[in-house]
Amino acid sequence: MKYFFLFALTLTAQPALETGTLPASWLTGGPNCLEVPDWQVHQYNPSFFILRESGCINYEKPFLYLIFGKDRALLVDTGAGPVDTASFVEKLIAKRQKLPLLVVHTHAHGDHVAGDKGFAGLPDVTLIPAAVDAEQKAFNIVDQQGSIDLGDRIIDVIAIPGHQAAHVAYYDRKTGILLTGDHLYPGRLYIADFPAYVASTQRLVDFTVTRPVAHILGNHIEQSTTPFVDYRTGTTYQPNEHSLELGRANLLELMSVLESLHGKPARVFLRDLTIYPVEPRK
Repeated sequence: MKYFFLFALTLTAQPALETGTLPASWLTGGPNCLEVPDWQVHQYNPSFFILRESGCINYEKPFLYLIFGKDRALLVDTGAGPVDTASFVEKLIAKRQKLPLLVVHTHAHGDHVAGDKGFAGLPDVTLIPAAVDAEQKAFNIVDQQGSIDLGDRIIDVIAIPGHQAAHVAYYDRKTGILLTGDHLYPGRLYIADFPAYVASTQRLVDFTVTRPVAHILGNHIEQSTTPFVDYRTGTTYQPNEHSLELGRANLLELMSVLESLHGKPARVFLRDLTIYPVEPRK
């Protein structure tokens, strides 16, 4: 009974999360690209925005995240293909509240950093390269964990290599949203370093034991609404795609299946995602 009481105290000590809403569906890339805007912007709540790049620009259709603190704003990832993310994001910030901008990444693959060049050299913009040493220094990462202070808003940063060496996750304490990039999302989870990926997944499981998770949001949707069925690589228009959001149950399921493989990489199809080991990119 003593241990239950202490656990209950831990739960009740958590501050109330700032809630928000997610759309029933997202724009993808068609069927008529002349009618699809380059960016879809969804306001989860007054200080948390989700941006989706149109599949008419790049088939990856990545999601980006713009989070506002009291002292500065944070942009996670900069998009794919021939995209001018900087101009679009600067206008979004100016509409709400002009603040210095910190630009970071989930990892270094091209569909997450293509818009970097537009931010380079801009006033009041700090661009953190998607590299392990740069992230460790900028986020004060010690024992695979660091943080970002936006002013009255702390974003935890968790190193999660496996998909790519510089991969990190971001946890927003205000909303309880965990941003997992390409490590966990409704689609094909490409794993280049299997032992690192398993260890990183365990790190996320451990991190979320004592923290509320409202949603897990990745950077892509490849899964369809039909269980176990995804859209092929290169698909622009996805009229029946899975929801963006996953939950901690998906994280626990992923960890359980990874453990069942006993260190031997294998492709495993799950209802909402696919474990997909690949050769590392050179």
